[in-house]
Formats: sequence, structure tokens, C-alpha cells
Amino acid sequence: MKKINQISFFSLLCLATLPTLAQQKQKPLHSEMLHTAQPDYPVAYTTPKVEEVTQVLNRVHKYLDAVTPMKVISNTTKKEITDFSKIDTSAVVERGTFSLTSYEWGVTYSGMLAASEATGDERFNEYARKRMTFLADKVPYFKEVLKQNPKSKGLRQVIMPHALDDCGAVCSAMIKATRGNIVKTDLRPLIDNYMNYISTKEFRFADGTLARNRPQANTLWLDDLFMGVPALAQMGKLTGDNRYFDDAVKQISQFSKRMFNSQKNVFMHGWVADMETHPEFHWARANGWAVLTMVELLDVLPENHAGRAEVLALLRAHAKGLASYQTGSGFWHQLLDRPDSYLETSATAIYAYSFARAINNGWLDAKAYGPATLLAWNAVATKVNAGGQVEGVCVGTGMGFDPAFYYYRPVNVLAAHGYGPVLLAGAEMLKLMKSGKYSMNDSALQYNK
Repeated sequence: MKKINQISFFSLLCLATLPTLAQQKQKPLHSEMLHTAQPDYPVAYTTPKVEEVTQVLNRVHKYLDAVTPMKVISNTTKKEITDFSKIDTSAVVERGTFSLTSYEWGVTYSGMLAASEATGDERFNEYARKRMTFLADKVPYFKEVLKQNPKSKGLRQVIMPHALDDCGAVCSAMIKATRGNIVKTDLRPLIDNYMNYISTKEFRFADGTLARNRPQANTLWLDDLFMGVPALAQMGKLTGDNRYFDDAVKQISQFSKRMFNSQKNVFMHGWVADMETHPEFHWARANGWAVLTMVELLDVLPENHAGRAEVLALLRAHAKGLASYQTGSGFWHQLLDRPDSYLETSATAIYAYSFARAINNGWLDAKAYGPATLLAWNAVATKVNAGGQVEGVCVGTGMGFDPAFYYYRPVNVLAAHGYGPVLLAGAEMLKLMKSGKYSMNDSALQYNK
């Protein structure tokens, strides 16, 4: 009996070591072939196709067009108002899924304009044109509503802005639409009102730096570079008045002196004047607003402006720092240098756009940054679902002094911050890809002149 058990055990051992039928049918794999084996990439590692990028843009447009209506309603009856010869003091703009006047929608309008230019599809321009025209047409009516009802919220953000968030991004998009002759309605009254707030009413330090008095007195938010500078830059281009360019360059210079970490080449999120020690949280989206601001400024800043070299040098340093924190999946973390924080979509989309725009304009080396940019877009594309919603986007975020605040900010498809960046990124990727100079070489994505 003992001998039989030994034989049985030996037989089972032999069977266990025999190759499976599937393994026997496979061609032998030689060691010299291993470098061509396909890695298990979490996102596509290749150049995206033009039609694939266009499909993403179309999905986002279709979704946003459906969920951002243009109606004035009575806040009392909830019925649409069509007779504007009579003032309804309860009148408000019907709130869709997203606000037509928020800074996030300023980015979205700019994204629509860029998508139309890149694709030749007028539907994207039409999205921005209809809503900008609606706002301009309804402002006179809502000014009368405010006279009769000072507590009215109808277009209050447009008529009486009280923060940079109310002004800069929408103003910048409106100037772009005006310069491109996209909108036939005169947007200049709205533009001038916005610019008056930015230039004369927003709180500033004694040296002129745009600032806030929350959450602490005399605070800088990195976000405010984007909330103010692109509008200043676009106004300089629209009017030819160099004072706007000078102010724009000054903001970037004075923010960076206080908030740019030259060892890591990234920005801290917030800075408080009376603090000696500044807790450095390198929040991804705020760094996105900063790099996007520099790209937006360089787009229109005269080549001979005295501050151009400083802005370009900072852009290159910042891009180097950002690239060093990109993950293997193509995304960036919510806190750039904290790899246990979650991967975030809106920042990744902003970086994809900013890098692509900088490459297309010759400000960044196409060989060094092109593959990372393509990888970033491939990552972002995985987060645009079939319905055109953008997933993995951090909700609105103030300024914090501890890591938990940033680590546990919720993500949601209703976070408006993701849509404009995705449109911008997709549009600029189309331009980058049309160079036809990116291909796989020895299994790696390369730029080939």
C-alpha cells in the first residue's frame, strides 16, 4: 500500500509539471523577443486618432448643450417669462445643471471656441454664441429687476461682481469671442464692467497683487492668477493698451516670488501675509490654473514686452516640475507630490492642454513633452463617459492648512471644473496630432522630426 501511494504521488507530480495544451500550442518565446512584448498599460499607450478625440469633444458638447438651458423664469411661479416689457421682480435665469455665469463656464466657453477652431464644427461656436448673446440681451432687463428688488439674484454675478471668480474667466472668453467675431451682439458693456471690477475694485496688496481676505486676512490664492490675468491679457490685446499687459505680467511675477517652490518647480496653493511658515500643499488644479495662465498670457503678450522672457522662463520651469510628477497612468495626483492622494481629471486635462499649446507654439520642446502630453490626453479620454460627463473631477476647493482637506475633497461628474479643460485639451491635441510627427519607435512613443 505504501508503494502504491508513492507511485501515485510521483504520477501526480509529473502531471502537474506538464505544459497545458494551450501552452503546448504557443510558439516558443525567446529572450531576445521580450522587449517587444506588450505591457499591460492602464491607459492606451499610443497616439490617439483624430476621430477618437473628436468623438470625445462631441459627447461633451451634446451633454452640455442639453443641460444648460437659456430661459428666464419667475422664481415664484417657476414659469418661463417671455414678455420682457413688464418687470417681474422675482425673475431669475433658470438654473440648469451648470451656471452660465460661473468661472468654470468661462473656461467652458473658451473650450467651445477652441474646439470649433480645431474641428471646423460650428456647433461649438454656436454653444458659446447663444449663451453669451442671451446674457448680453438679458442684462438690461435684470438691471431693472435689481432696481425694484435689490435682493434679486437674477444675473447679479454679471451686473454686480464681487469677486474675481465672478469676472475673469467669463470676461476672457467674451473678449475672445469678440475678437474672433463669433458673437454679433455687443459684449463690450459686459466686458468693461468685468474689467472695471478686476482693475479697480478687487482687493489688492499695497504692491498691487490681487488678493483675498479669506480664509485669513491678506491671503493669496494661486487660483486667482487665472481668475484675473487672462482677462487682463485679452483686454490688452483687444484695446492695445499696454497697461493691461503690464498688470498681467506683474501678477505672475509677484505671485511666483511668494508661492513658487524652485526646488520642486511647482506652486503652493495658498500664501498668507502674516505667516512665517507657509504650509505647502501643491494642489493639482491650482497648479493647473497657474500654468494655464502663463500659456494664456504668452498667447497674446507682445514679443517685445519686457516681461515676456520672465513669463516664458517660469512656464518652462513649471512644466519641468509638473512633468516630474506625472504618474505611469498619465494622470496627476490631487496633491502633486503626495502619491497616496487620488488621481484627478481636471488638473490632468489642464496640463494636457497647456503642454500641447506650449509645444504647438514652440515654447516647450516637442521631444521632451509631447509623449507625456499624449499620455495625459489618453488618460483624460478614459474619464469622459458615454453620456459626455467628465468623471474623477474634484469639486470646488478652498484653501486648507492640512492634508486631510485636500485628500478627501469629493469627486463628482457635476463638478463643473472638468468640462472646459477637457474641451481645451481635446482641441489642442488635434492640432498637436496633425503635425504627424509622433509614432511608436522601439515600443516607445517618440517625436520624430
